[in-house]
Amino acid sequence: MSPTSVATPTARRAVFPFTAIVGQEEMKLALILNVIDPKVGGVMIMGDRGTGKSTTIRALADLLPEIPVVANDPFSSHPSDPDLMSDEVRQQLLQGEDIPTEQKKVEMIDLPLGATEDRVCGTIDIEKALSEGVKAFEPGLLAKANRGILYVDEVNLLDDHLVDVLLDSAASGWNTVEREGISIRHPARFVLVGSGNPEEGELRPQLLDRFGMHSEIHTVREPALRVEIVEQRSEFDQNPPEFLAKYQGQQEELQQSIVNAQQLLPSVNIDYDLRVKISEVCSELNVDGLRGDIVTNRAAKAITAFEGRTEVTVEDIQRVITLCLRHRLRKDPLESIDSGYKVEKAFARVFGVELPEDTAEANGTGQKLGTRG
Repeated sequence: MSPTSVATPTARRAVFPFTAIVGQEEMKLALILNVIDPKVGGVMIMGDRGTGKSTTIRALADLLPEIPVVANDPFSSHPSDPDLMSDEVRQQLLQGEDIPTEQKKVEMIDLPLGATEDRVCGTIDIEKALSEGVKAFEPGLLAKANRGILYVDEVNLLDDHLVDVLLDSAASGWNTVEREGISIRHPARFVLVGSGNPEEGELRPQLLDRFGMHSEIHTVREPALRVEIVEQRSEFDQNPPEFLAKYQGQQEELQQSIVNAQQLLPSVNIDYDLRVKISEVCSELNVDGLRGDIVTNRAAKAITAFEGRTEVTVEDIQRVITLCLRHRLRKDPLESIDSGYKVEKAFARVFGVELPEDTAEANGTGQKLGTRG
């Protein structure tokens, strides 16, 4: 992976650069941590309309370096990692066959609201399977999303069953399609990003809990920042190549930081006492299951790696714990998601740190921009 693969102005359709996006630090941090460690489990982004959710996710996919894939493979199989390759490629590898490879950009797959299960999971051509004796499989969106980003806008309006299928694949890294006694599976390891507007309804707590992180975004209120955002967008639309060239250096720097973090991640250590305290916070908040503990540990390690360190600190945990736990506190589907104040209060008590004054005064309104949740 080399930083030279950041989109150049003439390479293809211009995408607004990730490093030029103003504000929404919480959402940007959650997305970066999921790219560093996809096992964090995805992000649910809830916020007002027109706050740049789609723009940010598209920008992140464009920022990421090219990945090595098996040439002409519908699943973007990894040439050497068995967990990221299809059974067919694995078989070829075991037989010592020569596997042609190529580099390709990380894909961002947009899942349309009206998508059917066949469109998402893929279909098996039973007639061809029975007449020719081959497993004729037409790959779906999950196959295309392998090793990429799967984005579901208005995920709260998607059929619960379909959300379940997406979350199952995201958690296991595999998609299995069964029909008439024929079963086909393929790798489907992707970063799942869902977004929605709380006014149009919330996800059921059972489904929400399965997203690793939850980010709240709000319309920027400061007039000066709003003007800056409008001017940037206008400048980009008028002359995309020139605008991209201006941010090329920052894009390459951030891309290299993500690549370095991915490589450093296995070496990151989180002290036993800190792990106990994370679980203490989860216990005190009455978080069901152990997902909250696991995701907080993973996210804390990812942010530590992102900053080029190998020892997780209390500050690292403080910056991610709200993102990892705020959506796990709801027990009643009609209750709104706590904006994070409860989590921060429990964290301060268990870890023995003081809450910042602005957080205590705001009582968790979630309006403050910054990398803390």
